[in-house]
Amino acid sequence: MNKWVYTFGGGRAEGSAGDRNTLGGKGANLAEMCNLGLPVPPGLTIVTSACNHYYDNGRRLPDDLKDQVRTALRQMEGITGRLFGDMTKPLLLSVRSGARASMPGMMDTVLNLGLNDRTVEALGHDAGDARFAWDSYRRFIQMYGDVVMGLDHEVFEEILEDEKGRLGHEQDTELSAVEWQHVIARYKETIEEELGEAFPQDPEVQLWGAIGAVFASWMNARAVTYRTLHNIPAVWGTAVNVQAMVFGNLGNSSATGVAFTRNPSTGENKLYGEFLVNAQGEDVVAGIRTPQNITEEARIASGSDRPSLEKLMPEAFAEFRGICDRLERHYRDMQDLEFTIERGKLWMLQTRSGKRTAKAALKIAVDMATEGLISEGEAVARIDPASLDQLLHPTIDPRARRDVIGSGLPASPGAATGAIVFTSEDAVAAQEEGRRVILVRIETSPEDIHGMHAAEGILTTRGGMTSHAAVVARGMGTPCVSGAGTLRVDLRNELLVAHGVTLKKGDVITIDGSSGQVLKGEIPMLQPELSGDFGRIMEWADRTRRMKVRTNAETPADARAARSFGAEGIGLCRTEHMFFEGSRINVMREMILAEDEAGRRASLAKLLPMQRSDFAELFEIMHGLPVTIRLLDPPLHEFLPKSDEEIAEVATALAIEEAALRRRVDTLHEFNPMLGHRGCRLAISYPEIAEMQARAIFEAAAEAAKTTGAAVEPEIMVPLVGLKAELDYVKARIEAVAKAVIAETGVAIDYLVGTMIELPRAALRAHVIAESAEFFSFGTNDLTQTTFGISRDDASAFLSTYIQKGIVEQDPFVQLDFDGVGELIRIAAERGRSTRNDLKLGICGEHGGDPASIHFCEEAGLDYVSCSPFRVPIARLAAAQAAFNGKA
Repeated sequence: MNKWVYTFGGGRAEGSAGDRNTLGGKGANLAEMCNLGLPVPPGLTIVTSACNHYYDNGRRLPDDLKDQVRTALRQMEGITGRLFGDMTKPLLLSVRSGARASMPGMMDTVLNLGLNDRTVEALGHDAGDARFAWDSYRRFIQMYGDVVMGLDHEVFEEILEDEKGRLGHEQDTELSAVEWQHVIARYKETIEEELGEAFPQDPEVQLWGAIGAVFASWMNARAVTYRTLHNIPAVWGTAVNVQAMVFGNLGNSSATGVAFTRNPSTGENKLYGEFLVNAQGEDVVAGIRTPQNITEEARIASGSDRPSLEKLMPEAFAEFRGICDRLERHYRDMQDLEFTIERGKLWMLQTRSGKRTAKAALKIAVDMATEGLISEGEAVARIDPASLDQLLHPTIDPRARRDVIGSGLPASPGAATGAIVFTSEDAVAAQEEGRRVILVRIETSPEDIHGMHAAEGILTTRGGMTSHAAVVARGMGTPCVSGAGTLRVDLRNELLVAHGVTLKKGDVITIDGSSGQVLKGEIPMLQPELSGDFGRIMEWADRTRRMKVRTNAETPADARAARSFGAEGIGLCRTEHMFFEGSRINVMREMILAEDEAGRRASLAKLLPMQRSDFAELFEIMHGLPVTIRLLDPPLHEFLPKSDEEIAEVATALAIEEAALRRRVDTLHEFNPMLGHRGCRLAISYPEIAEMQARAIFEAAAEAAKTTGAAVEPEIMVPLVGLKAELDYVKARIEAVAKAVIAETGVAIDYLVGTMIELPRAALRAHVIAESAEFFSFGTNDLTQTTFGISRDDASAFLSTYIQKGIVEQDPFVQLDFDGVGELIRIAAERGRSTRNDLKLGICGEHGGDPASIHFCEEAGLDYVSCSPFRVPIARLAAAQAAFNGKA
C-alpha cells in the first residue's frame, strides 16, 4: 500500500526537512519545526505523488487516501482535544498547497474548514466570542465559495462592501456577530442563485472538496505561468497540508503576521516583518488592511503611530524572536516565517528560505560567511546567477528634479518609467507592442502574474512589504512601490489621483522602488555600479571558478561595459555588424554589386581602414586579453535592399540602374539562407573578402601593440566549417596575409586560427579538423538549429506548445539541449583534443550566458564561455558554482 499521508504534531513528525520532494517545502518544514520542539499546530501532509496520481487518473484521488486521512485526523483530534465536525468542540482545519519550490500565492488555500450553521454556534460558545465565530464562518464561505465552488471572490467582496456601507462601517472588524450573520445569509443565497447548489454543510464533503481544489490549482493559469517563469517542472506536483486552525482573529490578544529573519530588500541583519491584530493570515498578505511593524525600531523608522508587536505583546514577541534566531541558525539561511498568536499563545505556521532581492542575497551571503555560518564557497553557491540582472537596473539620478506625487513602501528596489496601465491585459498588450508601462493597481492578486511580468514596474495603493505585489516583484527583480495610500485609483474611469493631480491611462510616471516615491513624468536615470558585497562575491567566485568568461562584442561601448563587468577577453566579434553602420553599408553594397574581382577589391580597399580602426580600438580596450574575431558569416543578400522603395533609394545612392540592382538581388536570393552561401563558403568563393579582413586584423594588432605596449594575440575564427579542406583553404589565405603584414610593419604577431563548430559534421569530424584548427568555439545557436532541423526565427510558433505538452522541458535556444547538442559538443571536445591536446575550447552562442548551460560547459571541460556584456557577471558566478558543485 502506498503511503499517501505523513503526520506531524505534538513534538513529533513522520517527515523532516530532507523530505521536500515528497512532502513539498511547506510540509517538510512543518515536520522539521515539530521535530525541533517548536509550537506547531498538528496536521497531515498528502504527498506530492498524490498530485501526479490525481492528474494521471482523470483528476481522481487514490482510492486508499481517504482512510489514511481519517486515521491522521484522529491523531490530530487526540492532540487538540477537539473533534472534526463536533457540535461542542469542533476541530477546524486549514487546507494549503505546498510545492517542492516556493510558489507564493500561486495556488489555492482554504481556512476555517469544518464550519457550518451548527458548528459556528459551538465555536462561538467554546471561544466565548460569537463575533469571532461568525467572522470565521463568513471567511470560510468566501474562500470555499471562490476556491472550490468557483464563484468569484469579487462577488462576496461586493456584498460585504454593500453591507458595510449600509451599516456605516469602514473596517471589517466593526461588524457585530448579528451583522455577520446577515452577510452570511446573503453569501449563501447568492451561491444558490448563481451556482444552483447550496453551500455544503457536511465537514467531510468540505474537506475533500478543498483537497481536490488544491490539487486542481496546480494547473491553474497563474501557477502554470509562474512555473514557466521560474523553470519549475509540472511533474513535481504539489503536496496538500491539512492543519488544525489557530486563530489570530480571537480579539485584541490575538494577531497574525509574516516576518523575515533579515531584511529581504536590503539584506540588513534585522528582524523584518508585519502583523495585524485580530486578523487571519490572508489579511496580511492580501493587503486588505495596512499592517503594523513587528519591531519598535521599524515602527519608529517608518513614522507609524500604531504600536509594534514588540510593545503590544512583549512576551509573544520575545518568544518569536528567539525562534527566528534558532531557525536561521538551524537552516543556515534567512527564513521567511508565518505565525499566529491566539490569545497570547504563539504558533508557528511556516518557515522557508525567504525570497530576496539580488542586493539582499549578496549581503546576506557575505554577512553569513563573515559570521562563520557558511563558507565562502557556500556563499557563492547561494546566489542565483540570473538574479544579478536585478543589480543592473537603473536608479534615479540624484541630481534630477523630482516631481513627487505620492509615496508608499519601497517594496522592490530599482527605478522604472512607463505609461500608466490599470489592467494586466493592457500591460501584456503594451509589452507586445514594445511600449514600457507601469502596472497601477489597488492591490495585485495572483491572477495579475502575467501583467506583473510584462510591466517595467508595479504600483499599488494597498498592501505592505509582504503583500503579494511586494513578494512577487522582488522575486522577478521588478521595481515596486506598494501601499501608496496617498494615491487613489479609479479603476472604472482609469484614473490615478494624487495630491490634486489627476493622471489617466497612458500618462507617464516613474516609480522608485528603493525609496517608495512615485514621480510624475520620465526622470533621468543612472546606471548601477557593482561594488561592495557584489565585489566580495565576485572575488570569491573568481577564486573558485576554472573557466574563463569572455564577452560577445563588436562595438567599443560593449567592449568597455563587458570589461568593467569582469570579461576576460572577447569570445565573439561579429564583423558583419560593423558593415551595417552609417555609410559603410553602401560601400559594402558597392563591393557586392561589383562585376569582377577587381571591382570587389577596389571596394574592399575602402572598407579596410574602417575595419582596421574598429579592430584597433577593440584591441586597445582589451589589451592583454584574447580577442576572437569571426570572419564574415551571413549571406551577402542580407546587406542588400529588399523593398521597391529601398531598391530605388540604394540605386540612386550608388548611381546604378534599378534594374541592375534588382537583378543582383534576385541572383543572390536563397531559399534557405541559413544553410546557404555563407560563412567559410563566402571566403572560398570570394577570398579577397577574407584577405581584407585578415589584413585589417593584423594591421590593427600591430598598431595596438605599439599604442598599448602590450602584445595582442588575435584569434581568427572561420565560420561554418564542415570540411577540413574548407578550413585549410581559408587558413592559407590568412597565413599569407599575416606573413606580409609582419614583414611590412616589422612587428611580430602571435595569432591563432580556429573555427566555429556549428554543424553536426564538424563535431563528428573534430579530430580531423583539429589538425588545422588551433581552437574550437561552439556556435550553439546554429549548432542547435542544424541538430534539430529547427529555424530559431520560426521556432516560437510551436516550441511553446512543445513545452506545454511536455515534449521538451526547455526551449533549446535558451537552455542547451544537453542530450543532443550537448552530446555533439562532448564528441567534438574529446575527438578534437585527441588530435591536439592543447586545443582551446569555448562557447559563444546565447547559451554562454545561461547558468544551466554553463554548468554543462564545466562538465564538458571547456576553457571559456562567451556571452553578452551584461551577462558577464552572471556567467562568472555560474562558472564558479559549476566548479564548486564539481568539487563538492
